[in-house]
Amino acid sequence: MKHCPKCNREVAPAAAICPHCGIVFAKYYKYHADPQAPATPNPQATVVIDPAPDSLLGGDAYRDNSAVFLGRCLLLPGFVVWSWLLIAPGIAANAAGESFLHLVNLPFHEAGHVIFRPFGQFVASLGGTLGQLLMPTVCLLTLLLKTRDPFGAGLCLWWIGENFLDIAPYINDARAGQLPLLGGNFGHSAPYGFHDWEYLLTESGLLAQDHRLGNAAQLTGAGLMITALLYCGRVLWEQRRGLNGPQQE
Repeated sequence: MKHCPKCNREVAPAAAICPHCGIVFAKYYKYHADPQAPATPNPQATVVIDPAPDSLLGGDAYRDNSAVFLGRCLLLPGFVVWSWLLIAPGIAANAAGESFLHLVNLPFHEAGHVIFRPFGQFVASLGGTLGQLLMPTVCLLTLLLKTRDPFGAGLCLWWIGENFLDIAPYINDARAGQLPLLGGNFGHSAPYGFHDWEYLLTESGLLAQDHRLGNAAQLTGAGLMITALLYCGRVLWEQRRGLNGPQQE
């Protein structure tokens, strides 16, 4: 015998309706738990705990791909050499400005002027530099958070640093105006405001600090590039360990 959940009187085990109070058991138990039913595990309450990820590769979508690992190993030394060629000559050589990457950065620089134009002339002039830095930053965040490619994100950090190297001679040239500008102009002969950093530093009262600020941008770029290379190297080390299987302690 079983008991009616409403009137608590005994009813036959196979009964569909309580003969005493008239409730339909199937409808009642549709909205109320059956205290006499055997307990069943709740699948929604199951908690799955993933193994602890490696320090750098927990989100790497390519961590187990040996072909990707080989490609990364071939790519990183090239970036090391390229970094040396861009950093070693110093700010006066403008190696980044002579690199083909300058032509890649230039459209983002010009787009930055257009995007930030509604915020006034000062921000619009600064927008060229911001555009150069924002694009690789967006790529870095996309690769790190969406594509889950920490190595690619590290190379985007390298690209941010390279843009600082590209910007540094432009800042350093604020007073001299010797660098060629877009359209064949030069800072010393172009109308006031055409040379971004001449205008920015003049308006902010920092024109006499152009060399110091240019060198600071150069050092920042070099630091970011070296940091990015070290990070990418660590990613490769962690990926190599993963491909070789768990290590014995």
